[in-house]
Order: sequence, then C-alpha cells, then structure tokens
Amino acid sequence: MNTLPAAETSAGALRWWILAMLFACRAALGFQFQTLGSVSESLVTGLGFSYAQVGTLIGLFMLPGLVLALPAGYLGRLLADRTLVSLAFFCMAGGAALAALAQGFGLLTLGRIACGAGFVFSTIYLTKMTADWFSGRELATAMGILVMSWPFGIAIAQVGQTWLDLHYGWQSVFVAAALYSAFAGAALWLLYRPPAALPEALAQQVGLQRHEWWLTLLAALCWGLYNAGYIVYLSFAPRALVAGGLGATQAAAVISLASWAMIVSGALGGRVADRSGRGTPMFFLCCAVGLASLLLLQQHVAWAVPLSVLFGLAGGAPAGVIMALTGDAMAPRRRAFGMGVFFSIYFLLLSAAPPVAGWLHDTSGDPWVPLRLAMLLFLGAALAFGAFKLLRRGLVATAIRTNGARPAP
Repeated sequence: MNTLPAAETSAGALRWWILAMLFACRAALGFQFQTLGSVSESLVTGLGFSYAQVGTLIGLFMLPGLVLALPAGYLGRLLADRTLVSLAFFCMAGGAALAALAQGFGLLTLGRIACGAGFVFSTIYLTKMTADWFSGRELATAMGILVMSWPFGIAIAQVGQTWLDLHYGWQSVFVAAALYSAFAGAALWLLYRPPAALPEALAQQVGLQRHEWWLTLLAALCWGLYNAGYIVYLSFAPRALVAGGLGATQAAAVISLASWAMIVSGALGGRVADRSGRGTPMFFLCCAVGLASLLLLQQHVAWAVPLSVLFGLAGGAPAGVIMALTGDAMAPRRRAFGMGVFFSIYFLLLSAAPPVAGWLHDTSGDPWVPLRLAMLLFLGAALAFGAFKLLRRGLVATAIRTNGARPAP
C-alpha cells in the first residue's frame, strides 16, 4: 500500500536534486559573465586597453543571443538537452581558456564570443529542463530558484575573482571560469536525466500553434522588459545617486544591495506564489512597490539604502512567476523551439535598453531620465503579463466550452 507514495516521494526528491544541480551549473554563467568586470582595471593597466574596449568585451557576452537563440531552439530536434547543455558549457570553458591565453584585444574578443554562444544555448536548455521537471507542479518556485543562480554566480565572482586577480594575475580569473564551466558540463553529461514522463527521446517539433505564438510573445515581452528595466537601473542609478550627492563608490555599493536582496526574494517569491496560488496579484504588487521605490528615490536620495533593498526584494520576488509563464505558453514537444523564440525576444530587449537609456542621458543631461525609462519598462512588463493572463484565461474558457477540458498547455 505504501509503494506509490514512496515512489512519489522518491520522484519528488529527485526533482529537487536535479534543480540543485542545474542551479549550481547555471551559476557558472554569472561567474563567467563577471570575469571582464573583475579584471577590467588589470586589462587597462597591463595591456593598455581603453574603457571602451573593456565595455565592448563585456557587451559581447550578450551579442550572440541576437542571432543564436532561435537556431538553438531548432537544434532541440536533433540533439538531446543534456548533450546541448554540456557542449554549451564546454564551449564556455574553451572561450575562457582562449581569454586566459590572450595578449591583446583580438583573442579576448574571440574568447568572449565563444563564451556568449555557450551562454545562449545553456540559458535556453537549462530553462527548458527545469520546465520539463516541474511543469504543473511548483514551477514558479523552481524557476525562481533557477534564475537566482545568475546573481549568485556574479556575487561569488565579485568576491573570488578580485582575490585571484590580485594574487595570481588576471589570467587566473579566466582559468577559474574555464574550470568551473568544464566541471558544470561534465556534471550535466554524467548526472542529468530527463523526467520519466518526458523521455529525452521525445521528438521535438519546430514551430508553434497560433495561440502559442501569442502566449510566447507576451511571456517574452514580460521577461525581457522586466529584466531590461532592472539592467537600466543597475547601470544608471549610481550616476543618479552621485548627482544627488553620494560618492561614486558609495553609490555603487548602495545600488548593489538590490542584487543581494534579489537572490533571497527570487527563491522565496516563487515558493510563496506556488503555495498561495496568488502569483498574479503578487506580480502586480511587486511591480507597484518597485515603481514606488524608484519614484521615492528621485525625491529622497537620503533613503537610497532602504529603497535599493526594497527595489531588490520587489524585483526578485516575481521572477519565478514570470518564467513560469513559459510552462503555460507552449506544449512540451514544442518547448525547445518555443524557448528559442522566447529568448530571441529577451536578448533583443536586453541589448537595446541600455543604449537607449544612455542616449536619453546624453541628450537630456538629466541622470534621472534613464530611471524614468526603467519605470516605463516595468509598466510594459506589467501590461504584457496582464495580457498573457487574459489570453490564457480566454483559451481555457473556450476549451472548456468546446471540449469540456482545459487545453494542454
């Protein structure tokens, strides 16, 4: 009589073990991204780079996403998720190794592009793998935990990479990133397996049904605009605080508090949403709190520390809720292609927002204007989220009236 509950308990424990492994491996993405930021001063003083060159190398990490996200979704028909993700991490390891050997801008450029290509594939398929394991059950919790691996990887990089650079030179930072990526690739290849309900051999279909296109577009707009607003905040809020009277170092430290708060709130927010079933009102509440904190920041710079923490808590909490939209947007057999579409839009928005914010700053001369753009981006994310929920509700109601059952997804 206890066989079934025991099996269910074992399967449930396995899901969380898989998620822990995916989290640890995905943290390598943040660790890899932060390498250029950690060694920027050493590259300027040691190799004579300009800050424009350093900024270009940082941006190259995201550039491959504009052209590779959709082809990456196609490859899900040909190769298993485990194979694609493992190869992606080995690609990042190779890119970091190239960077460690570089003596000039050219080889560092090649290494950074290789790391960016691996980042695209690993981001898409780690998200898909999590959706496969948790679809319909605690998906917001799982997604909230997974996406927090990015700021976690950046946080541990900020601590460890600076020490490595100081004691062993800037090359050691890239060596560490290469080893981390290689270890993650090997761990996924050896230890990951798909859920029994969704065998890895399941044929992936290219294309989406009409309603899936709309749902995927709205989910991607929500996630892309939300992240774009956060990136604009991180990039331009320190300048605004300096204009408000804070020192440059103090302003950067204050704004970084949002990232630390986000690591905590992201995992807890997904759990609260799954337990309460109130993910939608939680999302809109977090948007309202985030917008209020930005409005207050412009009026009361002296409150920058609590407002930055509040912004991080509000910004991280609905991350899992937003990413869980992908589970409702596309069927499992079209998830690889759908994730390619989703992240194509995400990378486009994420790449476009900072230059637009910079242009607004330059043309207006007002350091607070980019933060007003961030508020507009958050409002856009809220509109996309609301449109997704309305469309999904309409599809469910139509399916029940027509077939007597909910659509899948």
